[in-house]
Amino acid sequence: MEEPDAGQSTTIKDVKQLALWSSLCSLSYVFWICGGMEMIERLAYYGARMVSGLYATDSAANGGLGITETELGTIFLVWAMVQTWVPVVTGGLSDRLGYKETIFASTVIKIIGYLCMALFPTYWGFMSGAIILAFGTGIFKPGIQGTIVKSTNRSNSSMAWGVFYQTVNIGGWIGPLIAVRLQILAWDQVFYACALIISVNFLFLLTYKEPDKQVRLERQAKIKAGEIKEKPLWQESLNELKNPILIWYIIIFSGFWFMLMFFWDVAPLYFRDWVDTAPLVSSWFGDNGTQNETLKFLLGLSEDGREITPIGLISYNGLLIMTVCFIVAGLSAKLKAMHSLAIGTMLTSSALLILGMFNLAWLIVIGIVTFSIGEMLSSPKSSEFLGNIAPARKKAMYLGFSQMPIGIGWTLEGFIGPYLYGQWASKEQISRIVLKDFGLNNDQISAIPGGEAFGKLIELSGKSASFLTTELYSGNNIGLVWYFMATVGIISAVSMVFYGKWIYRIANTQVIED
Repeated sequence: MEEPDAGQSTTIKDVKQLALWSSLCSLSYVFWICGGMEMIERLAYYGARMVSGLYATDSAANGGLGITETELGTIFLVWAMVQTWVPVVTGGLSDRLGYKETIFASTVIKIIGYLCMALFPTYWGFMSGAIILAFGTGIFKPGIQGTIVKSTNRSNSSMAWGVFYQTVNIGGWIGPLIAVRLQILAWDQVFYACALIISVNFLFLLTYKEPDKQVRLERQAKIKAGEIKEKPLWQESLNELKNPILIWYIIIFSGFWFMLMFFWDVAPLYFRDWVDTAPLVSSWFGDNGTQNETLKFLLGLSEDGREITPIGLISYNGLLIMTVCFIVAGLSAKLKAMHSLAIGTMLTSSALLILGMFNLAWLIVIGIVTFSIGEMLSSPKSSEFLGNIAPARKKAMYLGFSQMPIGIGWTLEGFIGPYLYGQWASKEQISRIVLKDFGLNNDQISAIPGGEAFGKLIELSGKSASFLTTELYSGNNIGLVWYFMATVGIISAVSMVFYGKWIYRIANTQVIED
């Protein structure tokens, strides 16, 4: 006969959370080990991921690939597809094979991916590295997140996921800043460093202990002895995916992730092209900026200390989450899951509107702060929600399913976001159009290497880079792509409100049996 899942029944009703300090003190040793492994993994991952768009579209003369935003979108599409759909399968495998084993395998694969990016600086070399890295990341996530669920309980889950998200963003903050400094030496140094950083997780694995490992091993022994009949993994997965709560979760949150991933994929390009951060730095340190190496590193400043680099601006998102996420998690714990998600999604959408309406550095920082608060209210809560409704023996499987809306949203955005940016807002592509006004024909314009069109425009016009940037920005609807993405987010937020009303009505009448 088939053995029922272990553990008590799982309800979608919200459970009263412990107070702030009580929740923190209740978090176990294995929880903090997982936080450390995720921090290291994210430090390496974001060190590569955040600079990938800049590296790919940078001119070959600067060591970049010199490809267009559309070509970049193809890489991002494949990257997103592999990274987010692999966990849908490997989540169930992690539950059966063991979390430690799959975490180890993923680390080896990710190292190979980083080395491939460093050793083969071509379009297809980078594409191959991205696919390998994405595959390793897809294997990594279910094991780590499944451990988090099993090492916490319903009374401290909001704080646990908030703190986990906070430790993740220590890596999300520091990784890109390291990449900024290494980029000055050479692009390949970024990827070599990421391979070295992720290797640290082998040390963490020496101290890692899988929760409920004995239960898993005993069950496997019974299956081997024929005492328990186990359904094929694909059949179990399909059965769970018939759950209407899960189906609508996937549909609604696909829009959420479509909007959210746009910020990380396109914002570095937008900040590089259109945002002058020199006035912001001069207001802090004076017209000459700062030569303090520590401040230049922590603030993501350029080598001369007078500007904030595009990745430096992005890193403020990780810095904010790293420092205050546990406070936001405490506030979020007082809200129903869907209320927190809807509010957070509306805030992130508002932030995209700010970025689309203005390119003034101070307002960009306000937009990043708004986005970060919205992200802290929504993203950790989505993992908490799905982990809580998952049957006891299928935690990693459900957290693998959590990648499905990310997969749909990010895969679509991975191509659409860079493509629309290239069509509507890319300084490089707009410069190529304007060059026709200086008598260049299509063949002459096509002959200009990727990433060098704006420089050619400066040469022919005799105008300064700052003057031309202002002229091109005011003469084109640069914010249109941001408005489009913000609209997707607003629709998702409204959908979450109705979804919340529906599931809370179910919660009053139904218990989901494991």
